Amino acid sequence: MSKRHNILLSTALAIGLALPAAAQQTSDPDAVVATVNGVEITLGHMILARQALPAQFQELPDEVLYNGVIENLIQQTVLSQSLGAEISKRDAMQIENQSREILAGSIIDRVVEGATSQDAVEAAYNERFADAEPSREYNASHILVETEDEAKAIVTELTEGADFATLAQEKSTGPSGPNGGDLSWFGPGMMVAPFEEAVVALEKGAVSAPVQTQFGWHVIKLNDTRLTDAPTLEQVRGEIEEELQRTAVEDLIQELTSGADIIRAEAGTIDPSALSQPELVQ
Repeated sequence: MSKRHNILLSTALAIGLALPAAAQQTSDPDAVVATVNGVEITLGHMILARQALPAQFQELPDEVLYNGVIENLIQQTVLSQSLGAEISKRDAMQIENQSREILAGSIIDRVVEGATSQDAVEAAYNERFADAEPSREYNASHILVETEDEAKAIVTELTEGADFATLAQEKSTGPSGPNGGDLSWFGPGMMVAPFEEAVVALEKGAVSAPVQTQFGWHVIKLNDTRLTDAPTLEQVRGEIEEELQRTAVEDLIQELTSGADIIRAEAGTIDPSALSQPELVQ
């Protein structure tokens, strides 16, 4: 909410809180709570205005806010009416943008709700995991250095009996160094390919030859492996719902845009730097 809206709201609430409490006999959102030069303000307008209040007002009880919200809407109405037909190009465009945003958001909310029904989530889970085989996870540690020669020297020290965790603390440049190089458990695809390939090839307790990735040179020790079953529905519900929502919105947008008559300005005819020139729109 902008600074000017906060000023208006604070003024309205100060006035409204000083007024006697209004009798509330209905919960009909179409009930008229005030008229301003013939323009009706309804309980529905108040409900939405109350939802949009800044955080510092959200904790106040509705009985306290009631008159303040009415006064805020009355003040907004008289101020907007004072413009008459003299709405600036900027204001008109902002109204159009806000209208687009609100209506598009409403459609997205409907699509998202429909896409994540219990049946849809369960179907997506079964499709992905019903026939999934147990996967292998790895617990490894590594020492990361800048050059191959440094990595080779570390391998030599380990061969001669040096402690892996101690060397990692002393020499690793990676964030896991202070923790003895421990990377904890990870599954397929969670590490860059050369690193993962080296881990998969190791026996439990073994140390790799130097392995190069885009991060530098690694000396890797495989601590342990384990088989894990497919996750439960509840463990991946959030991930599945997010994927279903994204897919549903993308599909709807693709359907609507492919069926719409869209004509874009010819490439190169609009100056992109104009986006940083708000003075162009007055």
